[in-house]
Amino acid sequence: MHRTMADDSNPKSPNALAQAESLLQLALAIPAGCFAGLVIGYLIDRHFHTHWATLTFLFLGAAGGFIQLFAGLARINKRGGQ
Repeated sequence: MHRTMADDSNPKSPNALAQAESLLQLALAIPAGCFAGLVIGYLIDRHFHTHWATLTFLFLGAAGGFIQLFAGLARINKRGGQ
């Protein structure tokens, strides 16, 4: 039986799926951070009857998303774009 190597152009190859998963994580980092910050801030505002926590935690979540994005891009760049 003849075995072939994984073809990088095949969209179902494990390498292509790993790349797609990495890019999907990067694409969702900022929106997920913003959403988590928004929810946490809203719950804190409701519990303590304040009006500043929602916006503060929204910005903190966005900052966390950007940090995750830049770390992921650095990791991809370190691997040589693979």
